[in-house]
Amino acid sequence: MSRLLIVSNRLPVSVKLDRGDFTITRSVGGLATGLRGPHEQSESLWIGWPGDVTRFDPGQRERLDRKLDDLRCVPVHLSQAEISRYYEGFSNGVLWPLFHYSTDKVQGDAWSNWKVYASVNQRFAEAVARQYRPGDLVWIHDYHLTLVPQMLRRLIPTARIGFFLHIPFPSSEVFRILPWRAQILEGMLGSNLIGFHTYSYLSHFSRALLHVLRVEAQAGSVRYGEVDVRLGVFPMGIDAADFSRLAEDHNVLSEVAAIREKSGDRKLLLGVDRLDYTKGISRRMLAIERLFELEPSLRRKVRLVQIVVPSRTKVRSYQQSRKELDEIVGRINGEFATVNSNPIHYLYRSVEQQQLVALYRAADVMLVTPLRDGMNLVAKEFVASRPDEDGVLVLSEFAGAAAELAEALQVNPYDLDSVAQVIKTALNMPTEERQARIRALRHRVRAYDSYRWAETFIEELKTSKDQGRPNPTSSREEINELTDRLRSAPQLLLLLDYDGTLVPFANTPDLAAPDSEVKSLLTKLSARPRFCVHVLSGRTRETLQRWLGSLPIGLHGEHGFWSRMRPESSWASLNEMPLEWKAKVIGTLEEFASATPGSLIEEKSSGFAWHYRMTDPDFGVLQAGKLVERLGREHASLPVDILSGDKVVEIRSQGVNKGIVASSIIADHSGQVTVLAMGDDQTDEDLFAALPEGSVAIHVGPRPSRAPYRLADTRAARNFLSSLL
Repeated sequence: MSRLLIVSNRLPVSVKLDRGDFTITRSVGGLATGLRGPHEQSESLWIGWPGDVTRFDPGQRERLDRKLDDLRCVPVHLSQAEISRYYEGFSNGVLWPLFHYSTDKVQGDAWSNWKVYASVNQRFAEAVARQYRPGDLVWIHDYHLTLVPQMLRRLIPTARIGFFLHIPFPSSEVFRILPWRAQILEGMLGSNLIGFHTYSYLSHFSRALLHVLRVEAQAGSVRYGEVDVRLGVFPMGIDAADFSRLAEDHNVLSEVAAIREKSGDRKLLLGVDRLDYTKGISRRMLAIERLFELEPSLRRKVRLVQIVVPSRTKVRSYQQSRKELDEIVGRINGEFATVNSNPIHYLYRSVEQQQLVALYRAADVMLVTPLRDGMNLVAKEFVASRPDEDGVLVLSEFAGAAAELAEALQVNPYDLDSVAQVIKTALNMPTEERQARIRALRHRVRAYDSYRWAETFIEELKTSKDQGRPNPTSSREEINELTDRLRSAPQLLLLLDYDGTLVPFANTPDLAAPDSEVKSLLTKLSARPRFCVHVLSGRTRETLQRWLGSLPIGLHGEHGFWSRMRPESSWASLNEMPLEWKAKVIGTLEEFASATPGSLIEEKSSGFAWHYRMTDPDFGVLQAGKLVERLGREHASLPVDILSGDKVVEIRSQGVNKGIVASSIIADHSGQVTVLAMGDDQTDEDLFAALPEGSVAIHVGPRPSRAPYRLADTRAARNFLSSLL
């Protein structure tokens, strides 16, 4: 039976050492609560850090591990130094502020912390691999462990791996500030399924892939290496039924009555936040101050209860946030307090869930106004805690929950005047409208709760079981067997593509000149008895002659329009072909080159290539699509083929392709000849299709292909050709 392996920075329990013994208590965080059902209701394991146990002696550590094992929890023990650098230094000193757009709070001296972050991620991956059984699902969580999917993929290539990001993914412009941006993206792309709270986060991630890795996501998925990675939106919910039940509890209702009695005839505003500069608590206080300035009559009619839960108390930026908040609250209370009350009742502490639900139910207006938040479950907890169908939710448009909770009064927390006016609107909202809004919100929060969130993600991950290796490279055994077969062939004819097969792609065509290694390899192959080597490329004959003309091989440019069959032969073209069409399309190409900075036109005898590798990635893809559509619409009657390649659009004369010239090359050889063809893109599929029975076709790279053999990249292609020597 397959299991679910949940992997997160923290285990869903807290461990405390007290007077020589320890206690284990259930955690109440959003992730621990959200995954409690899947963890308890299935045969699953939870892998994570149990907390600081450095003061435990060996006996206590052993007893702790046994108790955790009973709870199906697998500890990853970390040292104080690792927590300081991996958790506080990099996770919360670099990734957290950057992903929340607080770039001014990103630590500048993070290089050594990055190394520890990577090493701890490796330890998590190895811990998962030790527990893994064939068929298990692995679900990795959050920004602390972005490298684990790829690390685990290397350890267990066939594993089904899911990753969920619980915080925002920032715009690509912000994300690209990170020096380790490529490593983070590659780490996440080790997954079969990557989940985000909102579509905007998914969109930002897709754009980062395009800008950083030059990988394009299409139709909710992206191919990277040998993995087909799905991208999905899975807004996290809460245990809405539990909150609703607790809100009807007798003790909670008694607490609600006490809170309302203490408030008297004043309306109760409520804020509940973890201490964090992303939560916008200070700006919320300034909005309250602005409300009192604009509406003096409300000063004695409104009371704000603000709960601030201590968090990351050792981090300097959090200490500064608390100091700033203390000063603002003190100033506002000093200015607007009366003999009988303060307008802001500020509590810096955790509260029990019963008291929290009582506050939710007693509040007239709930203020959830973060500057940026991945989801914000407090907003959903408030809604679930209102079975009386009353109360108003004021919600920041920069919280992930805003994408779902449309009936809330949404605000820009940076606009203090607007927030003040919206609070006034909430306080004066008619009963019928309040009930209509909260009723719709409750329906949505109940329908998409934490159980449905987990169930939806897990089911999506299960269906990815056949997606892990859609275009797998050929196994070592297959390649070794093929190498032996080709070495023993009476005659071997090698038909080799150039760009993307023998050499990697370059920003501009002229930068892809062959290095000494590939020249030496081609020379050695052609010198081997019974071997004959031909390079078939989209390059012009002039370029091929300049780069490879001195080598004892056959050369074929512009996909076979020009050929030099033997080193001593002259270049010859195919039968005379109509080229008048070139004058009709050059204007369109020049228009797009002018309108797309970084693009360029390469003219060939048989056509053109419009290159956009150096353009802005998003704009280049957009313009390429428009160019193909425009050419197809305006020049449909012309005798041309239009091909979309790797950052290039080619327009060539009909009847010119590698398959035609390959047939001529093969016909030029007599006797028993084995043909080996290697290529990487759509133009090489014409070549593969023209091969006679018994030939060998090898595709280089991850794209779909009819070729039965596959190599990962140009380095693998060179290594394979070297193995034939």
